[in-house]
Order: sequence, then C-alpha cells, then structure tokens
Amino acid sequence: MGKKAVLIGAMDTKGQEYRFVRDTLEACGVETFVIDTGVLGDPVFQPDVAADEVARAGGSSIEELRRLNDRGTAVAVMTRGAAGLIAGLEARGIVGGMFGMGGTAGTTVAASAMQALPIGVPKLLVSTVASGNTRPYVGVKDIMMMYSVVDIAGINRLSRRILSNAAYALAGMIRQQELEEEAADDKVTLGITMFGVTTPCATRVRERLEEKGYDLLVFHATGTGGLAMEELIKAGYIKGVADITTTELADELVGGIFTAGPNRLEAAGSVGVPQVVSVGALDMVNFGPPETVPAQFKDRNFYQHNPTTTLMRTTVAENRELGRILAGKLNAAASPAVVLFPKAGVSLLDMDGKAFDGKVERQALYDGIKQHLRSDIRMLEMDTDINDPVFADTIADHLLRLMDGVRQA
Repeated sequence: MGKKAVLIGAMDTKGQEYRFVRDTLEACGVETFVIDTGVLGDPVFQPDVAADEVARAGGSSIEELRRLNDRGTAVAVMTRGAAGLIAGLEARGIVGGMFGMGGTAGTTVAASAMQALPIGVPKLLVSTVASGNTRPYVGVKDIMMMYSVVDIAGINRLSRRILSNAAYALAGMIRQQELEEEAADDKVTLGITMFGVTTPCATRVRERLEEKGYDLLVFHATGTGGLAMEELIKAGYIKGVADITTTELADELVGGIFTAGPNRLEAAGSVGVPQVVSVGALDMVNFGPPETVPAQFKDRNFYQHNPTTTLMRTTVAENRELGRILAGKLNAAASPAVVLFPKAGVSLLDMDGKAFDGKVERQALYDGIKQHLRSDIRMLEMDTDINDPVFADTIADHLLRLMDGVRQA
C-alpha cells in the first residue's frame, strides 16, 4: 500500500464534510484512507477503519460508549485509539499526510493522532478553535491549523471554499513530497539552544559548526523550544547538542512561563547523543507583563525585558538547586557530556554593572553542579562571560571532539 492522505474524524456527524474533502483530494490525484471516530451513529460513507476498531484500540467499544452516553469518556477513548492506530499506519509506511476537522472534540481527537506522527509529515487541521490558544493541539509538532470561520456543519458557499483550500493545501504538500527527489544530504544535524541574552554565544557556535559541515537547528528556549529539541533528539534527527541555554530549568523550578517540563535536558542522555551543556540564562525566571508576576515574588529583583516579558533574578538558594538538578540529569546520561561554566556571567544581564550581576549566585550555581556531578563527567570553568567569543569557541571545539569520537567509534 502506497502513501495516502489519512482523513480522521467523526463520519457520522461530519461525514458530509469529510466526503467532500475526500473527493477533492482524490480529484487532485491523492489517494485517501479514512478513519471513523464517530460514536453517535452510522457513518455517512464507508470508512477504511471503522469507529469500533478505533474504540477497541482505545480500550473500549462502540457499544459500551453508546451505553455510557458520556461525551468526555468517548472523546478520551477515541483519542487514545486514534493515536495508537496512526502510529501503526505510519510504521507501515501508509501515511503521506493527515487531515482532520471539527470543534473542540474533533480537534482534540485529530490533533492527538497528528502528534503521533513524526515532524515533517504534512498535517492539516481545520478547526473552530484555531483562532484561540492552539498550544494544546499543536504541542511541539508541525500541525497546520486553519480557522473554519463558520461551524463545520454542512457544505455551504463559505465552508466549500475553506475546505477546498484545505484539501488543495494538503494535496500540494503530499504531491510535492512525492515529486521531489531530494539531493543526497549527508550533513549531520546538531541542535543549539539560545535566548536573546545568549545570542552572541549561540551565533558564534552555530557559525563555527556550520564551517565544519554540520547542519544546525537553533531552538529558542521558551519552553516549546526546549520541548521541540528534545522531541527531535528522541526521533533521531539531532545527533549532537550544544545546550548553551538551559534557562527552562529555572522556569520549571520557580514557576515561570517558559518551562519545558520536568524532563528537559534528558533526551540526549537517554538516546546516547553527545552534548556540551552550559548554564545560559539560569540567572532569570520569565513572566509576562508586570501585573502577571505572582504576589509572593513582589520583593525580588526584576528587569523589564519588554512590555510583555518580565525577568526575575534567581536567588542563591535557587541557583544551588538548579546546579543540583542539572548535574542529576547529566549523571543519568548514557552518552558523553561536557559542562562548561562561564564564571564572569551566564547572560548579557549577569555581568559587571548589569541588572542581574550576581557573583554569589553564580558561585552557588557552580557549587551545586560541582558537588553533585559525576566525577567522570568533565566540568570546565572559564573566567569569561557566556557571550565571550573564547567561551563560544570552547563550546564548539568540545562538541566537535565529541562528534569525532562518535564517528570513530
């Protein structure tokens, strides 16, 4: 079976609309594969995978879901089932792209299935909630969300145009991937983390590594950036990491808005990817506008980065704990790692005369790492700030050595 456009959704309540999209895709020369997630009634047309198969993959059955008559339970079951089935289809090489549509329930089910696909597989979701907060649906995957404008309820003058545009867009993505014969690219891909306050360092490291023939992916450490990098490491895209900016650990510890969750800084070590790690921007926790900063922090040291971003200086105690956390994550790594510590400042704000200059805080961070880091993991401290070209060159040199070691192994 060749690659197809997989359509996933409720073929009972949205069957008319899905049939329209299916027919439009096939008129464009794109084969389709339809998965029914509807639980209320019979599908408008025959799908390739029936709703009961999806329900069973999610741990229940259509009969049970109809008997319970509970919308929340049904959505949860079909969401689990859809994600599991899609992963199986992807493993079989069937999925050339995916299409979904709906309101909150349909969007939730389709988005969950799309998140089970690798980055790079076309994913298009027409949704009534696409003009709001889309992070719960997109996550760290390349899901394209299109606002439906009107409810998805029948084929009318407006919905016909919107759904046609969506189908044409997906068809174009799938057909172009089929037509392209990508030039052989033997470049190894590496990942770098950066923040505005570590940009000079990240830029110089990127340029140094690109000179050596590596392909570089740069991630803005705003929570989703760290999550995206970790996802790509686990998926096998990224073969080495210059984790310059580990600031997301501070937001996770203290309660800032740029947390990447409790598992940040673990992917590379878990899959055997070499990493050079530094402490970029661990001098700060991120919040929104000043009025959004929690009241318990009112007496802390703040810096207004811009009207929508308020930075808060981390304390001595927080830095000591951040050092312990960072060391603990590297201690669990099954891959080579090097830690580089800039003793003169961890960001553009943590330098002599700057808003977050903190020698005592930096020492606490250093001590936290040094006291807990495995003895066989090298830790190199330098009398420069993180954005000094010498420090950046040292990061690049160590990562190049680690990558050479991997090639020679």
